[in-house]
Amino acid sequence: MDTDRIVADLHAHTTVSDGTMTVAELAATAADAGLDCVAVTDHDRVHPDLDAPVVEREGLLVVRGIELRVDAGFERLDLLGYAVDRTAALSVRLQPIGLGVEPRPGLGRPHIARAIEESAAPYDYAGAFDELIGNDGPCYVAREVTGLERGVELLRDACAFVGLAHPFRYDDVDAALDVARELDAVERFYPYGRPVDDARVERVAAESDLLLTGGSDAHKRTLAEAGLTAEAFEPVRDRLPDPPAKGTGSLPIDEQD
Repeated sequence: MDTDRIVADLHAHTTVSDGTMTVAELAATAADAGLDCVAVTDHDRVHPDLDAPVVEREGLLVVRGIELRVDAGFERLDLLGYAVDRTAALSVRLQPIGLGVEPRPGLGRPHIARAIEESAAPYDYAGAFDELIGNDGPCYVAREVTGLERGVELLRDACAFVGLAHPFRYDDVDAALDVARELDAVERFYPYGRPVDDARVERVAAESDLLLTGGSDAHKRTLAEAGLTAEAFEPVRDRLPDPPAKGTGSLPIDEQD
């Protein structure tokens, strides 16, 4: 038995936010990668086609999650919520905003950029961000970001557990890890592309009794660049609800996002 094999990738995005795979394609890619579990953690969106907090498809667990950006005062952080139940309060917070186009669940800047690229405008996808809708662009409208305390409250009411995403991506790592101490989990395994002090995260987790999560933060078509081994996944799996009985929960096979 390969004890180093990654069996769970708990951080992945679909076309509902800024990923390139539909949820069905994500599940197929996860199965091809030999995963036992994948979490769909779209930015500020709960995937509309996952009809239970955890669903099972041919032995693969698909967790309905979310990556919610919050304002912690010192900077903006990303929280990961797992096994989301659609509470009324969370649904109100995640309503898509109007942008002068026909709204649909999950509409965001990546979709606008794709529409610009496919139009007669002289911009490709990257150019749409660089010249129009990027943070400094003339067409950018800042979105409201939920405060940390409210964001944690919303996710705690809706999710099996809540963790801090990629702690070493923040400017103030110490402050971010202090926030993690008040959560349920912290993302330990992540493809930063540079050396980081993983032991620092493990110390915080041990001192604060946090779950260690991990994932590839996949936006393209590769999974398991980071994640959990079977041993590391076991305590996380214990916190997840079981999927519905067969026939009562589903995952779309051919999906149109």
